[in-house]
Amino acid sequence: MAYDSDVKLDLTKYTSLIDLIEQAATRYGDKTAYACLGHHTSFSEIERDSRYFAAYLQNHTALEVGDRVAIQLPNITQFVIAAYGAIRAGMVLVNTNPLYTERELTHQFNDSGAKVVVILSDLLPTLTNVVANTGIETVISTHALDLISPQAQPEVPFDTTLFNDVLAKGEQSPFNRITSQIDKLAALQYTGGTTGLSKGAMLSHSNLIANAMQIKSRLGEKLVEGEEIFVAPLPVYHIYAFMVNLVLYFERGCCSVLIPNPRDISSLIATLSKYPFTGFAGLNTLFVGLCHQPEFKALDFSHLKITISGGTALTQAAANVWQQTTGCTISEGYGLSETSPVVSLNAPGHEQLGTIGKPVLETEVKILDNDANEVPLGERGELAVRGPQVMGGYWNNTGDTANVMTKDGFFKTGDIAIETADGFHKIVDRKKDMIIVSGFNVYPNEVEEVLASHDAVLECAVVGIDNERSGEAVKAVIVLANNEADTIEVESTILAYCREQLTAYKIPKIVEFVPMLPKSTVGKILRRELRKGV
Repeated sequence: MAYDSDVKLDLTKYTSLIDLIEQAATRYGDKTAYACLGHHTSFSEIERDSRYFAAYLQNHTALEVGDRVAIQLPNITQFVIAAYGAIRAGMVLVNTNPLYTERELTHQFNDSGAKVVVILSDLLPTLTNVVANTGIETVISTHALDLISPQAQPEVPFDTTLFNDVLAKGEQSPFNRITSQIDKLAALQYTGGTTGLSKGAMLSHSNLIANAMQIKSRLGEKLVEGEEIFVAPLPVYHIYAFMVNLVLYFERGCCSVLIPNPRDISSLIATLSKYPFTGFAGLNTLFVGLCHQPEFKALDFSHLKITISGGTALTQAAANVWQQTTGCTISEGYGLSETSPVVSLNAPGHEQLGTIGKPVLETEVKILDNDANEVPLGERGELAVRGPQVMGGYWNNTGDTANVMTKDGFFKTGDIAIETADGFHKIVDRKKDMIIVSGFNVYPNEVEEVLASHDAVLECAVVGIDNERSGEAVKAVIVLANNEADTIEVESTILAYCREQLTAYKIPKIVEFVPMLPKSTVGKILRRELRKGV
């Protein structure tokens, strides 16, 4: 059955993610769980090393069950070991973007209350001014190649512990297995906030296990236990790849090929050539970029049977060129950090292009008007969702939680959708002002807050504009404090300031200087009017 609305979701198999990890490791033993940089790690080895990591946290730090552990790593095996280790120690995982600036890190660490950060050694200098302004007590650093051959680490003016030393000390320490975690918090997945600051979606063990089982049901016979090889070019600190590669595919006994730097297309293609890969996850820019490479076209795609797209809308052109090149269709899905993430997904081989598929098992979707009433079939409205994968709320933020939840427990996504007669959904617009750049959410308020703190800026507004490569790009519209200033020089200064404060994908690609911004009668900036002009 391609669409599984009549199937019942079974959540009795696992008592927690700890249980899921340990059961999978026992079932699949010596099979390869993760491949990265030419190094293969078995399920048993992942179990062993994550147990050592957990034992270190339990015996060599002051952390207690429920404390937060931030991980700031790219797609390397150490991410998996640290994530599983933190979870097995009863801690809460805080996934952190390795590209974050000092400002962004300081907010996320302070908001989450993280006491430990596991960080790539290359990023240690950025952490120098952050540690003193946060509650971080322990810094664990690792080089990407440490599990293959230990590497030198940069010197910094604060104490760090090497990842390999953590494992060595953990091996000599007792491990206290944590139980009864199913409804406890497993992860804080940060997303944008209405104030310009990101907020942590509270995802429980139950949320994440439910979503893994929902996706598994939708993929059906395409996902064969113990046999799949899934390529992971998308960052596993993002909930999309985290769910697919660290929960679903591990639970199924499949191999995930971790790609530390997907921007290095040549290296990515070289890695692909070494594996009879059966699954791939990506988004528009990656699909199109790969399909224009002769070396990619020459690969063997005879085993590929699942390609998943999420994070940003899939275009017809991207779907067509991918199928023409690989022979595999793309199954577009839809989800958010707040929903663990998958709400709906096209079944492989049964896709309706231009839609996000149908809701996954035991997921209720409503299309609501501005008064939270359901609209007639086929009419536009805000997509709202209720199901076992929906978050418990935003961390320490009851106000924003109340704003996004209906009285009957539906999460309002902020996306405008329609439902077709045969039960598929299409995203047609966004109610929120959020901009999606290559699958990453950019919230205008955050960029505006940074711009407004620059002395040269009197007022500003940020909007998204269409971009062929990234789907959307950030545009800043600025009123200068000195309207006689040299705009070329000022623009250069402002963008340099943004680079100090914002991750690269949030930095404006276009800057326009105007004498005044369009405003409502109560003085609210009308971003809608600014978007009309692009």
